[in-house]
Amino acid sequence: MRWLLTVVCLSFATLALGNVTSTLDGKQVDKVLVLKSEHRLHLISKGETLKSYRISLGKKPTGPKIQEGDKRTPEGFYWIDWRKPSDRYNLAMHISYPNARDKDRASELKVKPGGMIMLHGTPIDDEYPEWYFNSLDWTEGCIALTNDDMREIWTLVKDGTLIEIRP
Repeated sequence: MRWLLTVVCLSFATLALGNVTSTLDGKQVDKVLVLKSEHRLHLISKGETLKSYRISLGKKPTGPKIQEGDKRTPEGFYWIDWRKPSDRYNLAMHISYPNARDKDRASELKVKPGGMIMLHGTPIDDEYPEWYFNSLDWTEGCIALTNDDMREIWTLVKDGTLIEIRP
């Protein structure tokens, strides 16, 4: 009898997770647009902005990422290609940096382009409250949001979604 109850509970949980909303007002997010100069991330559906969020960038927010360790956030066209829960930043979605153009530029300069650029939440830190991180550029090149905003984006943006990062 317990196994039947277990099967029913697991089936219900699977159906419930499958029904997590991936739309905003019935519209599917097909692009993420980041405007570094405005510190804004926009969720786009067929050219229409559905929702916007305040973001934090790399410690050197001006200019494109050129090489590993430069603390800059990349600029260009990429994909959200995978995601994971993160011990340090709650939820994290990987951005497909470097693209071919980034690799060519790094090769010409004889430097490593770097990698592991993520869209992620904010650390939970006993010394610094979450709002502290959201008010400055503090990452190593990633794009950070509040944890509530990141949880919402996690449900709305599918892997394979285009992300454009503009200056």
